[in-house]
Amino acid sequence: MKKRHTKSHTLCRRCGVRAFHRQHKTCAQCGYPAAKLRSYEWGQKAKRRKTTGTGRMRTLRHVSRKFKNGFRENTVAKKRTRPTAEA
Repeated sequence: MKKRHTKSHTLCRRCGVRAFHRQHKTCAQCGYPAAKLRSYEWGQKAKRRKTTGTGRMRTLRHVSRKFKNGFRENTVAKKRTRPTAEA
């Protein structure tokens, strides 16, 4: 067998993994250039690694707090005073 010194896969521009097949023009990891990310039901562990919450979540991590306050913007929260103990 002759020596193999060519690369079939190169870096994917979407997921950054060396899984983009140069001849097929598809990524084995994320499925690029398909619109949806590649994921299968038989790959539960793979889905767990890539799901929501494994990254920075720049916006989504604040949504639950904003929802609790009614998505208010450009306002100042009202002062909350403790009820005084009247004896």
